[in-house]
Amino acid sequence: MVATAPARHAQGLFRIGAGIPRALSFAISVGAFALLLVLWVVATELKLTSSFALPRPIDVWERFVDVAEGGELWDDAKVSVYRILVGFLIAAAVAIPVGVLTGAFRIWHAVLTPLVEFLRYPPVVAFIPLSIFWVGIDDGQKFLIVFLGTVFQLALLVADDVRRVPMDHVEVGRTLGMRESAILGRIVVPSAMPAIWDSLRITLGWAWTWVTLAEIVNVTSGFGYRINRAQTALDNRLVFAYIVILGILGLVTDQGMRLLGRVLFRWAEARR
Repeated sequence: MVATAPARHAQGLFRIGAGIPRALSFAISVGAFALLLVLWVVATELKLTSSFALPRPIDVWERFVDVAEGGELWDDAKVSVYRILVGFLIAAAVAIPVGVLTGAFRIWHAVLTPLVEFLRYPPVVAFIPLSIFWVGIDDGQKFLIVFLGTVFQLALLVADDVRRVPMDHVEVGRTLGMRESAILGRIVVPSAMPAIWDSLRITLGWAWTWVTLAEIVNVTSGFGYRINRAQTALDNRLVFAYIVILGILGLVTDQGMRLLGRVLFRWAEARR
């Protein structure tokens, strides 16, 4: 029995590695969020759980409007984004060179990888008391927590990205008489950059978690401060509002970097 064209198309959606039209992908994504919202409304309207554990969407929206109109939301956003950017840029400035060296040279892999592997396992939360002793309680402590939460994982991801560059590319450079440093800078790193960009995009998402954690300590603004204060006041509507805001900001950041990556590395997109 021969399948019809729509049936073949539907089957193709569930083929491993098969692509789907962008319009359909967008519609499915929007539909997933709409379904989540519907389930939230149904659960709260039918009182399947207490309003304290799961506030109604309309109550969360009203609380969001309150903090937006009062200016607290924008103050928190500016401060948290600033702390993320500084901490993450410092982490990237350290992690990318370390990752490139350990991914390209076995000697640096032997020297640095065990240290990086060792340092990435202790939980970042354990460093919060120590970070206060090391750098105080101002923004430097927030930068440090974001740095510690992203630098080691990013270095390992970059190293893997560099190792996936085909050795044929390296051999072409050697055949042309290029020095190893030139091969690294002109062949290896450019070839790995699309993957490194993806690694940056992924770890930047983690930075949102760590800045929220860091902002619990001695601050008067920021997402973490506002969530901690709302929890103390038992204002779960505000907690949920900020959770949704963080999710939206993280999604926007991720998609923004994804789109920018497509512009910067069009040649890599053509291969996919």
